[in-house]
Amino acid sequence: MFRFNLSFLKIKKRPSFRQWLYFFKVLSKKELYGFLIFFVLAFFSLSFIVSGFYYKNTKIAPANGGIFVEGALGQPRFINPVYANSDADRDLTQLVFSGLMKYNENLEVVPDLAEKYEIKDEGKTYIFYLKENIFWQDKTPIEADDVLFTIKTIQDPEYKSPQRASWVGVLAEKINDTTVKLSIKQPYNSFLENCALKIIPSHIWKDIPPQNFPLELYNLKPIGSGPYKVKEIKQDNKNHINSIILVANPLYHGKLPYITEINFLFFNEEEELIREAKNGKLSGFSTALYSEIKNKNPWNARNLLFPRYFAVFFNPEKSKILSDLNIRMALNYATDKKEIAKNVLTINGSESPEKKIVESPILPDIYGFNSPSVIYDFNIEKAKELLNKAGYEDPGNNQIREKTIKKELSFQFRSDLKLNSQGTEVKELQKCLVKFPDIYPEGETSGNFGKKTEEAVIRFQEKYADEILKPGGFKEGTGMVSKATRNKLNDICFDKTPEKSLLKISLATVDQKELLEVANLLKEQWKKAGVEVEIINLPISKLEQDYIKPRNYDGLIFGEVLGSMPDLLPFWHSSQKRDPGLNLAVYDNKNADKLLEEIRKSLDQAARKEKLNAFQNILIKDAPAIFLYCPDYIYFTSKEVQNIKVSKIVDPSKRFVGIEDWFIKTKRVWK
Repeated sequence: MFRFNLSFLKIKKRPSFRQWLYFFKVLSKKELYGFLIFFVLAFFSLSFIVSGFYYKNTKIAPANGGIFVEGALGQPRFINPVYANSDADRDLTQLVFSGLMKYNENLEVVPDLAEKYEIKDEGKTYIFYLKENIFWQDKTPIEADDVLFTIKTIQDPEYKSPQRASWVGVLAEKINDTTVKLSIKQPYNSFLENCALKIIPSHIWKDIPPQNFPLELYNLKPIGSGPYKVKEIKQDNKNHINSIILVANPLYHGKLPYITEINFLFFNEEEELIREAKNGKLSGFSTALYSEIKNKNPWNARNLLFPRYFAVFFNPEKSKILSDLNIRMALNYATDKKEIAKNVLTINGSESPEKKIVESPILPDIYGFNSPSVIYDFNIEKAKELLNKAGYEDPGNNQIREKTIKKELSFQFRSDLKLNSQGTEVKELQKCLVKFPDIYPEGETSGNFGKKTEEAVIRFQEKYADEILKPGGFKEGTGMVSKATRNKLNDICFDKTPEKSLLKISLATVDQKELLEVANLLKEQWKKAGVEVEIINLPISKLEQDYIKPRNYDGLIFGEVLGSMPDLLPFWHSSQKRDPGLNLAVYDNKNADKLLEEIRKSLDQAARKEKLNAFQNILIKDAPAIFLYCPDYIYFTSKEVQNIKVSKIVDPSKRFVGIEDWFIKTKRVWK
C-alpha cells in the first residue's frame, strides 16, 4: 500500500493584524510609497468598475415621499362637487374626489370610477360599468347608488347646485350595484364631459336635508375617493383657513401617487402669494403677476393650453350704432390684434403672443380647425371706408365721426277733420294751434272739434293762405282740416331738425389689469378711425349683476371657456340671448341656430367638423364680436417636481391631472 504525503496541502495560519502592521515596517520608504500608490489605484479602479456596473444596470426612478406646497388665492368653502364653484374649491375637489369619467393629459375624456361604458340608442343612452372593489376613504364600497344620489341631488332645485344646468333632463337609473344607465332626450356629443362630474358618497349625505347641506362639516372634511384625502385644516383666530394638508389616499382605486403630502396655503392677496414664492416657500402656484416672478427663482413656467378666449361682444339691442353690420365690421378692421397680444400676453407669460390671436370661437391650437373664410386683418383704411358707408362722416383732425339723421315724426295728421270731430288727431291739432296765441288764444286741448277750434283753424288757414287757400281757389278759411291744411300742419307742428349722432360706444369689462389694458388699447386704436370709446370697469360681481345679466352694455370685453369638445350652442344660439344663457352678443341667426343644433346631436366627428366650419363662417360674416386672443394658463412649479405631463386643461383645477405620476424623491432601481 502506498502512502501520499499531503502535508503541503495544509492551510497555514493567516497573519494577524499585528503581523500585517509589521509588514509595513519591513518595507523601505520607497517600497511603502509604491505599495500605497498601488493600493489606492486598485481601490479606485475596483470602485469605478463596481459603480460603473451599478449605474449601467440601474436607472433613476420615482420614489415615494416629498411634500408639495401649493399656493392658492381665496378661501375654500365647499370641498364638495355639488357646490364647488370657486378656484380653491375646485382644486381641492379635483384631488379628493373621482368621477365616472375624467380628463387625461391630452384633454381626452377617459374612464375613472367606470371600468368601461357603452353608448346606445343613437347617442341617447349611456351605460357605465363601475370597477370592482373600489372604496370610499372610510372603506365603504362605492356603488351605483352613490352615482344616482349625486346626480339627483344636483338636479333637485332645493339644493341650489351651480352644476344643475348641465343635468336638467338627464334620467339616471340603477341597473345593479355596479351598473348605471343615464338617458338624455336628444343626442349630445359632449355628454361624456358632464360625466367627469365628481361623485359624493350617499351613505354620508343621504340623510342631510337640503337646508343643512351647505352647512355640513363634511364640506370641509370630505369623504372622497380621489388620490388624496384631507388630513388637517389649520385656521387662524378669525376662522380663516390658512392651510389644508392632504395626504395620499391608500384606498385610491388608481395608481397611488408618489408625492405623499400636498399642503395648500391660502392667500387673500396676490402680492402675498408672490412674496412666499420668492422666499422659496411654494412648490406650485399660478399668478397674473407674471413679471413679478419671471426669472426671480428657479421655477418651471408651464404654458398649458386652455379652451378660453377673450372677445369684444357687441350688443345691437342696446346700441343702435352697433346694429349696423358695416360698423361692426369696421371695428373689427380697426382692431390691431397683434399690438394687443404683444402688450397683454407678454405680461402674463404666454409664449409667442402672435400665435395666440384668434379669429373665431373655434380655437385652432386646441381643436385643430381651420381659420374662417373671412379674416378681419388690421386695416384702418378699410375701417374708415365702412364707417363712411354707414353714414358717419370724418370731420378730420382725429375728431369723432358723426352722422346726420333725418328725424322720423312719431305723429302726423292723416285724416280730414271738421266741426264735431273727436279723437287723438283733434287733440294733436289743438296742441299744435296752442303754439300760436294769435291763432288759438283759448288754448283748449279737449280732443273735441268745437266752434273755437274751427275758428282757430280758419285763422291758421288765412295766415298761411298762399300755401293752403290760394292753390285751391279759396279766398277765406273753411275751418275744415283737409289735405293742404294737413300738409302745412305737419310741416310746422313738429320739429324736423336733423339730429347729429356721434360715433360713440361704451365698453364694459372687469376691473382687472389685463382686461383694462385691452380696453385702453382698443380705445386708442378705434380713435384713429374716428370712434369714441367710454370704458366702464367694475368688479366682476357688479359687472355680472348690473350689466351682463340684463345685457345692459354696448360692448363687453369678456372671456368664455369651452370644453374639450367645442359645444358652442350655449354661447351663440338665439335661445341663449337672455340670462342665464351665455349668448353675450345677443346673436340671432336662424341658419346658425340650425347648425348649432345639428352639431350638438352629431356623434360623427367628420360631419361635426364640417358643420362647425360652416357655422364659424356664418358667424364671422355677421361680425357679432371681435375675437381677440386665447391665452395660455401659466402654472409655475418648482424644478424639483418632475414628470408633469399635462399640456391641455378645461379649467385651472385640471392642472392636477396625472398628479399620481408627479414625483419629488428619486431612487435607483435595477433595469
